[in-house]
Amino acid sequence: MPRTARLDAPGGLHHLMIRGIERSTIFQDDRDRDHFLDRLGSLLVESATPCFAWALLPNHAHLLVRTGSVPLATLMRRLLTGYAVTYNRRHRRHGPLFQNRYKSILCQEDPYLLELVRYIHLNPLRAQIVPDLEGLEAFRYTGHPAVLGKRKNSWQDVDSILHLFDQKGTLARKRYRAFVHEGVEQGRRPDLVGGGLMRGLFGWAKTKASAQGFLRSKEDQRILGDERFAQEVLRASDEQLERAYRLRAKGYDLEKLAQRAANVCGMKPEEVWSAGKYSKTVQARSLLCYWAVRELGISATALARRLGLTQPAVSISVRRGGRIAKEKGLEVLE
Repeated sequence: MPRTARLDAPGGLHHLMIRGIERSTIFQDDRDRDHFLDRLGSLLVESATPCFAWALLPNHAHLLVRTGSVPLATLMRRLLTGYAVTYNRRHRRHGPLFQNRYKSILCQEDPYLLELVRYIHLNPLRAQIVPDLEGLEAFRYTGHPAVLGKRKNSWQDVDSILHLFDQKGTLARKRYRAFVHEGVEQGRRPDLVGGGLMRGLFGWAKTKASAQGFLRSKEDQRILGDERFAQEVLRASDEQLERAYRLRAKGYDLEKLAQRAANVCGMKPEEVWSAGKYSKTVQARSLLCYWAVRELGISATALARRLGLTQPAVSISVRRGGRIAKEKGLEVLE
């Protein structure tokens, strides 16, 4: 059975879960964990991707992020591939490190943002990696101490979370701490680790108990939200796929996108493929990257090979191309 495509959109809130293959260890010591965080932090800053919560456990990790200027698939590919290569070399192992694909759930923000922050930050306590809440506040490998002001991660968006409790930092942290303490008694929250229209409509307990086929058919594990949110997400996803199909049906590929970018910038198509710092060339190549990634769904890796660029350079071009297209009201189809 084919795998369903991940749902992604600029500005979308995502709960990401990464697991070791066959539940094996992916962090053997602090050196592994620090390397993972260094790589994660650099990629988050580079791609302007806000991170609200995170936790590293021996055989898995949780991240709560909002999609930034590049698709999550690109960011996660660079994060996991780079980390796995270094991990395997260091520990003299071979083969895949992670279990299949990482899990990604697109979440409705208003009812779930704080619930997810609390759930993710309590993971080390639930897993008995730390003995109590005091130990959690001192644990280096979750975002909880940063929200409390006990540690600083330049790439973690602490202020957005605190402002949901109060505008004054001291009072906000006090209320956040109380909020997290209240969540301890909730234990595991299966309703927060795999969403869907069905769960948003009827709640987790009724979902598990339900035996009605029409209810099961509405569940989508890629979404956590109510009926309206789920329908909007799926409709937007369908529209994005339809745009890609429509463009391909009209013969659009990289060559034709380059021709369109060249026409917009008043230059020859072959000039788009040539490296250079000229303003027109930079604009045309940026539009090409943006349309290729966002409209045709071409991976940044494939695009980097074709253009002779690095993946980070393609990501920067995608962001720049998006700004140019928005400012000038440019679309692939005239």
